[in-house]
Amino acid sequence: MNYLAHLHLGGPQPADLLGSLYGDFVKGPLQGRWPADIEAAIRLHRRIDAFTDSHPRVCQARARFPEARRRYAGILLDVFFDHCLACHWSDYAQEPLPAFTARVYALLAGEAQLPGRLAGLAPRMAQQDWLGSYRDFAVLERVLLGMQRRLSRPEGLAGALDELEQLYRPLSDDFRVFYPQLQEFALTQRGES
Repeated sequence: MNYLAHLHLGGPQPADLLGSLYGDFVKGPLQGRWPADIEAAIRLHRRIDAFTDSHPRVCQARARFPEARRRYAGILLDVFFDHCLACHWSDYAQEPLPAFTARVYALLAGEAQLPGRLAGLAPRMAQQDWLGSYRDFAVLERVLLGMQRRLSRPEGLAGALDELEQLYRPLSDDFRVFYPQLQEFALTQRGES
């Protein structure tokens, strides 16, 4: 899952939202580096990633990509599933997407000590509405280009948008089957089921 899904699944409280994002920027043991509620959300982020990576439907979705692309299929699914979530947000959340994203951006803007790269990304994330813009499939091209710049083998994502377009329907179906199960898992992990 990418940023939007982690934020959606992590819980509604400020610490839940922060930890949901921190999970992509904080590596290694936590050991009290952050407040306990933020560390709990980081641990949830990690459990969500493990659940996602091992889920049969996600494995099936990864297998839809050509063999040469499979090494990058997890990255592509993370981004594509955020697209699906943004497109069908009202199926999975009561709060409208623009209100949710505004709340997240305001929280990030008010946080004095964001970890690592998140400190530099947060202002751009808000200014360009990264979370809400996932609704537009064409935005995925910009997202993938940004990811390519951070990879040691950027050519691995070349042409990936075309493959996502060709696989749009089956991957969307995979998302619709998988995401409610992931929501239930996250609720259980948060102790809210």
